[in-house]
Amino acid sequence: MKANESLARIPVVSQTKYTDKLKISRKMTQIGFILMIILIPALGIFRIDVSSGFVVLDRQIWFSDFLIVFGFWLAIACTFILLYSMVGTAFCGWLCPQNTFSSLADKMTSRLLGKRAVIDWESNTEATVAKNKDHWQNWLKLVLQLVAVSMLVGLIPLFYFVPAEAVWSFVTLQDDARLAGSLHWIYTVFVFIILINFAVVRHYLCRYMCIYRMWQFLFKTNDTLHLEYDESRSDECAKCNYCVTQCMVDIDPRKTNTFDSCTNCGACVSACDSLKAKDSQKGLLRLKFGSRKQAKIASYIPLASIQRRAGWVLPVWVLGASLFVWGLLSYDPYHLAVYKSEIAHGDQIKQYRVHLANKMYQPGRIKVSVQGLPEGAYQITHEVAQFDTVGRQDVWINIQGDIHPGLHTFTVKAESDDGWTDSYRVQHFVKQG
Repeated sequence: MKANESLARIPVVSQTKYTDKLKISRKMTQIGFILMIILIPALGIFRIDVSSGFVVLDRQIWFSDFLIVFGFWLAIACTFILLYSMVGTAFCGWLCPQNTFSSLADKMTSRLLGKRAVIDWESNTEATVAKNKDHWQNWLKLVLQLVAVSMLVGLIPLFYFVPAEAVWSFVTLQDDARLAGSLHWIYTVFVFIILINFAVVRHYLCRYMCIYRMWQFLFKTNDTLHLEYDESRSDECAKCNYCVTQCMVDIDPRKTNTFDSCTNCGACVSACDSLKAKDSQKGLLRLKFGSRKQAKIASYIPLASIQRRAGWVLPVWVLGASLFVWGLLSYDPYHLAVYKSEIAHGDQIKQYRVHLANKMYQPGRIKVSVQGLPEGAYQITHEVAQFDTVGRQDVWINIQGDIHPGLHTFTVKAESDDGWTDSYRVQHFVKQG
């Protein structure tokens, strides 16, 4: 047999490169969520005005806007309950900024100081800095990188308290009337707390102090997303603990319970898949909805199903969302109120304060008029209130001239250029003599 024919009989196996789609999806989700957190206040969808309260869609929300306030928080509460019930702690592993930046800090530490250079909270003797990387240059690089990340992350809360243009003025060290004088100190405190968190705390916040994780335990169902381990192939990983080393909360993914610290991040799934892909096999771990094969939970703690939970949560969510939308559609962009001037007891009231407010973060113009009083019986300090943005102005009405004694009813009317109108009835009493 010729050599060429012998070679032709040798089977050729083509091995495709393993692509960790789960890891890529998680990373893109994390980046997208961070961008969403920044864009929500930057685009005026939701932020906080320290002088007045919440801002929704560039609308200043007062307590009088009850439908918006109540509907918003009702819908948010139901959204979290559904999130708890369906994906459990997947929010922690896929969206939570704490985990995202803690994982980034872990990667920085691993690259500069070695894979075993982890935070040693539990006297782990294997947590050591690699000898060939234990140099002051690497430590300095790590500190500078952590400080840089902390400074960038510290800017995110500012978007929720000042407009995006003001944040840019703050970053570029420009003067801006919208920036408080103490903002630099507040930002410094933010950066310091974030730096300590990324440098020292990291994932231990998730394990021992996370409020979200504690709350989600109350809403777990029989069908909540969880890790499933293929025990029928347990002999394949008898001497392997690669999935354990990849877990950021230090649990064994092969022995998860109904209530544990697992964040459903999928790092262990990716680790096992990457090893088994070399043998063209599937990993032994996967994320799954539905009941657990071995649910380690006390029998006296009943767990509902997602369908049963959604049966009462979804109608309440629809109610909250409907109230919120209705509140936005019926929203008053301006506000009118009339007050009597402060006078000594027994004196004649001759002045009224017309209080006008623009609740929109855009220019506005309101015209004020009086109906029901004869000409010459009153004087308005200025009939037009001009607003460059959200704000408040007062217009004064002075009663003058001779008006016969008795009770006089007049109306203060306000009209904006964009069609908004409102009126306020006032009863003015004139004493005899």
